[in-house]
Amino acid sequence: MKANSPTEGEALALLNELPADQTAPAGHLEDDFALVQLDTTFVTLLSEISALEPEHSDSRARRDAEDVRLDEASRTQKIESVLARMECVERAIMATPARTIVGLGVKARHAAYVVSEHWDSPIEQISWDARAVRLLIETICKAAGVRLHFPRKAGQ
Repeated sequence: MKANSPTEGEALALLNELPADQTAPAGHLEDDFALVQLDTTFVTLLSEISALEPEHSDSRARRDAEDVRLDEASRTQKIESVLARMECVERAIMATPARTIVGLGVKARHAAYVVSEHWDSPIEQISWDARAVRLLIETICKAAGVRLHFPRKAGQ
């Protein structure tokens, strides 16, 4: 521990001095403006991918097998293109420090996307480590007012 760092007791005392409605030390939203812009781009790209998912396409029942194969190849190519654009956005989110709870929420939403398999099963059925990560991400997102971008399955 650095000499200038507060002890655990001092840190708890500082947190207890915050107003009841304040969840983090004061900071200006402008401090995380770059992260908020990156998040907007990230969410847009996630929406583009979601729109390309098979459940969002026209009914396959009326297409013949060749059309379906061509459609799948086209869809895969489009998804790969979006993922390539998303990579630099993700790297920027990871590299940009968060200075407010809003910025932390942006980083938590990105982390949730990266470890989205932690939401594949009910929380009681995932490993202890995955549960800790999932609960931390959900708590940060809730405090920051950030929604996660994948639907919860029944029983979660």
